[in-house]
Amino acid sequence: MAKSKKQPAAPKAAQDKPTTLKDLLSSDVLEKLKAQADEARAAEAQRKEEERQQAEEARKAEQKRRDNDFEYLLNNSSLDWKKHK
Repeated sequence: MAKSKKQPAAPKAAQDKPTTLKDLLSSDVLEKLKAQADEARAAEAQRKEEERQQAEEARKAEQKRRDNDFEYLLNNSSLDWKKHK
């Protein structure tokens, strides 16, 4: 009879999970990357807030311009003048 070769018993948990980049990076590099990601998120949030404020200012300026335009006011007002007596 031939001898069967026994394979060394390795934990299945280690075999199931492939090595990730997070496992390979050192902790200080990982912290730097996290800090950089946080800064990028903060910059994006600030940019969106500035865009929102600019859109709000543009809307207010357009409304102010329309309030001074007699034709616009006349076309968009109700023609029921009796309720203003």
